[in-house]
Amino acid sequence: MKLLRNTTAALAMALAAAVIADPAPKATADPAGPLALVGEAQLDVMFWSIYRSRLYCPDGVYEPGVRPLRLEIEYLRAIRSEDLVKRTAEEWEQLGIEDPAQERWLATLRELWPDVEKNDVLAVELESDGRATFLHNDSRLGTVPDPAFGQAFVDIWLSPETSRPELRLALTGDRGS
Repeated sequence: MKLLRNTTAALAMALAAAVIADPAPKATADPAGPLALVGEAQLDVMFWSIYRSRLYCPDGVYEPGVRPLRLEIEYLRAIRSEDLVKRTAEEWEQLGIEDPAQERWLATLRELWPDVEKNDVLAVELESDGRATFLHNDSRLGTVPDPAFGQAFVDIWLSPETSRPELRLALTGDRGS
C-alpha cells in the first residue's frame, strides 16, 4: 500500500513538474486561421485512396489569384517525398508550366518535404505577398518566397487545365472555366 501511495505521489509530482515546466498550454491553432473552408475532395486511383484535400480562402470563396489561401493534402497512404516531388514535376509538365527557376523549386521541395505516412497532412499557405509556406502536421517546414512558385504549385489543383478537373470542381465549387 505504501509503495502504491509513493508511486502515485511521484506520478502526481512528475505531472505537476511537466505543467510547471511548460505553463503555457499548446493551443491547437485553427489550421485555416482567418480563412474558411471552400471545398474538399478525395483522390482515389483505381482501388487506392491517395489523399483528401481541402481548400481554405477568405470568406470561404475561391477566385483565381485570391490570397491568402491554404491548400491541405491529408495523405491516406505512406508516400516517399521523392515520389511527391516527381509527381509535382509531372503535373507541371502536363500543365505546360515552364519557369527558369523550376529545377531550383524542385530541389527546395526535396529539402523541405518529409516522407509522409498515412494521415499526415502537408499544407501550403500562400500569403498576400506571394510567399508559399509549407507545413507538415501543422509544423512549419519552410518558405519559398518566389510568388511564381506558389501559383505554379497550387495550379496543380486549381488551374482549369488540371489533370483532375473533378477534384478542382470539388475544391473550388467553380462550375465555370
